[in-house]
Formats: sequence, C-alpha cells, structure tokens
Amino acid sequence: MHPTSSSAAVEIACDESGFSGSNLLDPESPVITHASVDLDVPEAAELVAVLQSRFRRRGTTEYKSNLLLRPEQRPALEWFLTTLRGHAHVHVIDKTSYVASRVIELLVDEPSYGDGTRMGRDHGDAVAAFRDRTDFLDAFLIMTRTKRLRLLDHAAIDRFFALLPTDVPVLREVTRARVEEVLLRLIDDDRSIPPPLEPMVPAVADTVLFWSAGQRSVAVVHDEQSALTRGRMARLGAFLADAVAPAPPPLLSLKQVDSRHDPRVQAADFLAGIARWLATDPTPVPALTELLDPYLPV
Repeated sequence: MHPTSSSAAVEIACDESGFSGSNLLDPESPVITHASVDLDVPEAAELVAVLQSRFRRRGTTEYKSNLLLRPEQRPALEWFLTTLRGHAHVHVIDKTSYVASRVIELLVDEPSYGDGTRMGRDHGDAVAAFRDRTDFLDAFLIMTRTKRLRLLDHAAIDRFFALLPTDVPVLREVTRARVEEVLLRLIDDDRSIPPPLEPMVPAVADTVLFWSAGQRSVAVVHDEQSALTRGRMARLGAFLADAVAPAPPPLLSLKQVDSRHDPRVQAADFLAGIARWLATDPTPVPALTELLDPYLPV
C-alpha cells in the first residue's frame, strides 16, 4: 500500500506489538510490528465501536488484538482488515537481524540515524551469515549495555571477541580499539550516535518515510514509548530533513498519548497485534495473510 494524498501534511497514529525492551533475542517474541493509520478521530472511534459491539465488553476503554484473534471473531477480523485498506501501514522488524545489523553499523560503519531504515546501508548478506549465532549476538548486547555502568566492561569485551565469527569478512574489520572507542562515545552520551538498542527509533523513521513519500510532512501521534525521547526525535527529524532535501521534511512532529484515550492509536494497536500474530504463526491462514499483504512494504 502507498499513500495517495498529496496534501502538505498528514497526521498518523502509531502503536507497536512485540516490543520487549532490551531483551531483543527473546525467542518467544522474534518480531516487532509497528502499525500506523491515517484515520481521523471520528473514523477511528466508529471502527473501535463496531469492534466493541462484537466483543461485548462494555467495562473498558481499550481493546487488544488478542480478542480479535479468537476463532469466533474471524468475521470481525476480516472486516477490520478490509475496512482499513488504504488507510494503514505496517513496518516489521526481525529483532535478531536488527541486532546483527547493529554490530556492523556500530563497530564497522560510522553510526547514523539512517541505520535500520530504508535509507541505511544494506548488510543483508553479511547479516544472514551470522544472525543465527545467538551467543555472539548476546555478547554484543551485554557489551553495548555497559553504558549504564559508566565505564568499560573489559570482561564483556573479552567475551565479545572470543565469540566473534572469523568466517564473516566484514567482521574482520572489528578491532578492539574501535570497540572501545565506540563504547566510550556511548558512555559519554555522544548524541551523534543513535541509540543502538532501540528499534523503535528506526521503526518510526521508516513509518514516516512511507507516509511522507517524498511529498509531504508527517505529524505522528504515538502510544507512550520511552525510547522516543524528545531529543532523539529532534535528531531523527533533522537527519531525515537533510536526507530528502529539497523535499518537505518527513517528520513534522511526534506527540505521545495514552492509547486508552485515542481510538486512532487503538486501531493501530489492533493492526500491529494482528500483523505480529500472522508473522509468527507456524500455521498461517492464507486468506488472512492475503488480507494483511496490502499493509506491508513491498
């Protein structure tokens, strides 16, 4: 699906499913889905009201996708995915590939707010060569979290190098001097480096780039998410503006809200949960997969 409006700006509402904080290698939650809708409040409220009538749950203001995924709710699920068509988008992040990419982008390349987005460098072949080496990726995560200690954890660095794959050419460029340099920059809060273990930042970037389509700016209303700090969003906005100039700056603003009080975010939450379920279901239903396909990037 592609945005069709050519107006100067559009407002979207977003939510995610599958975010597990710093536990990015949790086998029980392998993907994050970040969904966005361009519905206005009355449209979203009507959509949620229809679902509420199907759920017959009157005592709450928020409904989760697990209610819609019950077998008896299949007609409502199909109706929802059909009704939203043309007004929503889903960005999917494979967490293991995300971590593997961060190894290269942080320790070989110069980190950028384009990392992890369609504007970043493509390390797909290299990532495929070592994404399944979870001991190594876990060592990378532990080493990178040493920022919290405000000093270098030399034991964590030793473990990282002990597990560093020697059969992946790009990883041969990783040196101890480079690792210590980057970690010290993180400890010193070098704001030119995007947060390496926060996949929600590139998720917002790719979502904004989709809706902007090089033609307009995007105002984001997002469920409360601690990773999306004001400073990070300002730096992301500046990066995207420079990257697409002279086109309109993609990220106009980002406002966080309580999803219980915004039906647009509730609609995005439904879609994110459905997409995550379909992406990880070992026995997918082809008819539902086909209904979801228009919301996914080509």
